[in-house]
Amino acid sequence: QVHLQESSPGLVKPSQTLSLTCTVSGVSITANGYYWSWIRQPPGKALEFVGYMAYTGLTYYTPPLRSRTSISRDTSKNQFTLRLNSVTPEDTAVYYCAVSPDPGLRETVERLGDFSFWGKGTQVTVSS
Repeated sequence: QVHLQESSPGLVKPSQTLSLTCTVSGVSITANGYYWSWIRQPPGKALEFVGYMAYTGLTYYTPPLRSRTSISRDTSKNQFTLRLNSVTPEDTAVYYCAVSPDPGLRETVERLGDFSFWGKGTQVTVSS
């Protein structure tokens, strides 16, 4: 069974860097054909796609966040990490990591069920 677990940074101050790690078990993050994604849901709003890292290491970031986003991985720990720079209160959301075999599952995502597996989510609040 595939399991994804987000880390819990909790409160982040404006202008700082948000760092979230997803620990994966049950499948290697380098296994052929998987795309490891970050998605978020701001309060009262729909799911937003943030970006993904492919099994090859290739990354894609949604254009509105591209200049502030990076995703990296530690294959020895089977983890991938989201970093979002210069956060503002608008980055407050529940952040989820998820996996899909579909590289086209990006900005059109509507629900977590569109992914094959996903974590429980972690609340990130940006506030001074």
